[in-house]
Amino acid sequence: MRFNSPNQNRTAVEATDFLRRNDRMAALLPAVQRMAQLQQDCAAVLPTAFSFCEILSFEGGVLVLSTPNTSVAAKLKQQLPKLQEALARKGWQVENIRLKVQMMRAMSTPPVEPRKLVIPEVGVDSFAELSEKLEPTRQNATLIAALRNLVAHRR
Repeated sequence: MRFNSPNQNRTAVEATDFLRRNDRMAALLPAVQRMAQLQQDCAAVLPTAFSFCEILSFEGGVLVLSTPNTSVAAKLKQQLPKLQEALARKGWQVENIRLKVQMMRAMSTPPVEPRKLVIPEVGVDSFAELSEKLEPTRQNATLIAALRNLVAHRR
């Protein structure tokens, strides 16, 4: 269950409304609210880590968290004592925290746009002029060739 982003909060409200309206499902409401509160408390302690993690279960003092990959699990594992201590201060009786790596929704990362190298015409002219003015020595040969190649591609 995930209740910490704005869209998911709307989904959580809709889910709790559904649970309230259905007599049989209403018995689940306290458990759902408890898990939502635990997720929020965990996210408050470790906001970066919990943007990718979810609570799978919390029974008998054992909190089981899912992580999308081993890298996130390794980073989170280092912060488990901090998380356990903070949850204890909030009244949660967490005796042990286990991590499970499992495929989850794709981690949302903004798309990376390829950068285009734009050289103004003045710059291209300057590179052309530099390639002509450089002393034609063995040491400069590679640089001169690269400059001429750059100018040819940009014109």
